[in-house]
Amino acid sequence: MKVVQLSTFLENRMGAVKGPLEALANAKIDVATLALADTSEFGILRLVVKDHDAAKRVLEGAGYVVNVAELLPVEVEDKAGALANVLERVDRSGLAIEYLYAFGAPPTPGKAVLLFRYDDPLAARRALTSWGVKVLSAEELFSKR
Repeated sequence: MKVVQLSTFLENRMGAVKGPLEALANAKIDVATLALADTSEFGILRLVVKDHDAAKRVLEGAGYVVNVAELLPVEVEDKAGALANVLERVDRSGLAIEYLYAFGAPPTPGKAVLLFRYDDPLAARRALTSWGVKVLSAEELFSKR
């Protein structure tokens, strides 16, 4: 199963991020991790939840426009230089990373998980696994949640 991210635009004003998170909380949907990026006019809230279909319905029902994207959760050693080594190979391969952020509760002790958004997830998955980099499934990512 793929790891899915939900994204929604928010006004860049105090308290705007509360609305979608409150809607999910009221529906008893736990947010596994999130990232918030902003510009002077708007923000983009990116969310990863276990049941992305239910979360999408809740957010749309609360009036938010929701975009769905596939992420690749990459597991690396939780030590200095581990991510840099992966990124070196990514750079040499020509894969285009759109963005990445950390997953807050990695399922394996001593490991870190980064959520990557690539312009071509299938090509990225093939390349990463060919280098021996572990790309987690949704089941593995959420196994401790």
